[in-house]
Amino acid sequence: MLLRMSTLFLRTLREDPADADVPSHRLLLRAGMIRRAAPGGFTWLPLGKLVLDRVTQVVREEMAAIGGQEVSFPALLPREPYETSGRWTEYGPDIFRLKDRRGAEYLLAPTHEEMFALLVRDTLSSYKDYPVILYQVQSKFRDEARPRAGLLRGREFLMKDAYSFDLDDAGLAAAYGRHRAAYQRIFDRLGLDYTIVSAMSGAMGGSASEEFLAASPVGEDTFVGCTHCDYAANTEAVTTPAPPASDPAARPALEVHDTPDTPTIETLVALANARRLGGRADWTAADTLKNVVVTVSPPGAEPYLLVIGVPGDREVDLKRAEAALHPAGVALFDGWPDQPDLVRGYIGPQKLDLRYLVDPRVVPGTSWLTGANEPGRHAVNVVCGRDFAPDGTIEAAEVRAGDPCPACGLGALTMRRGVEIGHIFQLGRRYTEVFQVDALGPDGKPVRPTMGSYGIGLSRAVAVIAEQHHDERGLVWPREVAPFDVHVIAAGKDLGPAAVERGGRLAARGRRVLVDDRTQVSAGVKFTDAELIGIPEAVVVGRRFIEGYVEWRDRATGERSEVPVDRV
Repeated sequence: MLLRMSTLFLRTLREDPADADVPSHRLLLRAGMIRRAAPGGFTWLPLGKLVLDRVTQVVREEMAAIGGQEVSFPALLPREPYETSGRWTEYGPDIFRLKDRRGAEYLLAPTHEEMFALLVRDTLSSYKDYPVILYQVQSKFRDEARPRAGLLRGREFLMKDAYSFDLDDAGLAAAYGRHRAAYQRIFDRLGLDYTIVSAMSGAMGGSASEEFLAASPVGEDTFVGCTHCDYAANTEAVTTPAPPASDPAARPALEVHDTPDTPTIETLVALANARRLGGRADWTAADTLKNVVVTVSPPGAEPYLLVIGVPGDREVDLKRAEAALHPAGVALFDGWPDQPDLVRGYIGPQKLDLRYLVDPRVVPGTSWLTGANEPGRHAVNVVCGRDFAPDGTIEAAEVRAGDPCPACGLGALTMRRGVEIGHIFQLGRRYTEVFQVDALGPDGKPVRPTMGSYGIGLSRAVAVIAEQHHDERGLVWPREVAPFDVHVIAAGKDLGPAAVERGGRLAARGRRVLVDDRTQVSAGVKFTDAELIGIPEAVVVGRRFIEGYVEWRDRATGERSEVPVDRV
């Protein structure tokens, strides 16, 4: 394969586009690989499409290696299957919905569990047909409220989604393990630095899931690791070790104190120590119980108020709260004038008429300094199990570096940011139950298959590779996904034909070659464009060509050397 830049559909940019806020977005635009078509939507230009196709080919090869068979569904799907599964409502505003001229309702699919379950139900009938792995490579759609970061957070994106069907849980576990290993091979081949973390299942459902997060400072996901063991989890999935419970009756009696002008934890702690409330002057924020009112909005139902109690040295993490309360949305309550019974800044769990969920650290016998539900007043010795009884626990408090590891209890948590590039789920029988997918077993009785779901964001993977593989001069593509193997540069006005001839020799040996044979630009511009585009190797046909030498350059290391022409 050989392409010439004199005829290539390409325009590079010298300056960063004003609306590009992350390195991958800036560089892919400047290198002429993508172009914005709409908010959250991009046109793939020839160089970028070559990279995307290379990434997709790696995925197809590894899917074939575990027995995956490729199909292709439409992106425009009827409402009925998603209504049956409950996800038409569950997805809320996150999906594109539309009607045809007859008024029938459709959606642009964000994922295809329903359709794969129906396909298998209507096609397979015997236990002899199982197990099976089906997958597709297709554009998906999500109505992102604020598309951003180029390909990292768009409204339309290319995805590989795979689904396994097995007759028992052991089969599902085996299929899950094969996909997990395949994903490791895929991301290793793509040259990505990634971590496998425990995750929440979200709208997909199921009993277990893991995310593959590529380390990146621009990532929207935060994940933790342990300094002592191999524990890793998305912060939404981190669990909090609970302290042992104690006898609530052994605690001192509750006392209410006037605490004027203390609407914040900081002001409350300062006053409590100054006045020695409860006979002590060593109060810290961790000794207080912060009660945060949120509005919970279940899909298709009326919103309701919920109070979340967390130690006062922690904030409520709304992403963790939403993960715990999925599929409901969660937002901080702001309608204080309409709720006079809620005293802002002085809310306590005593005699609270709203649903009340607490952090796992709030166990029977723990004693707290908290609001007294009266303006300018707080209470000490407010004991869980005696003065209030929570309706349950919730993992909603922020996770911090240094927190104890919930797995081993010996190490401390470290925190990093990352971008989700893959997610695998053990779905179980959620969808096969809903759509009554059965296979006739060896004894003639029906067997209900169990499912796994496995996704990779292909267009996002291109952006993540660019995030991890670039420098101050441009992109530095790994060889496995680079649009070409070699960039041949004619560094002189009369050397274009020689560069094309050298490139042809390389192409004849199976190399993918891009030749810069442009005559209207200087050698300096060609070198700048070569570094921006980021092909792994460059061959410069320059001033020593007549002496029988060309210059070889390695884009990643910067290494250069002059080599005889007959070695190229």
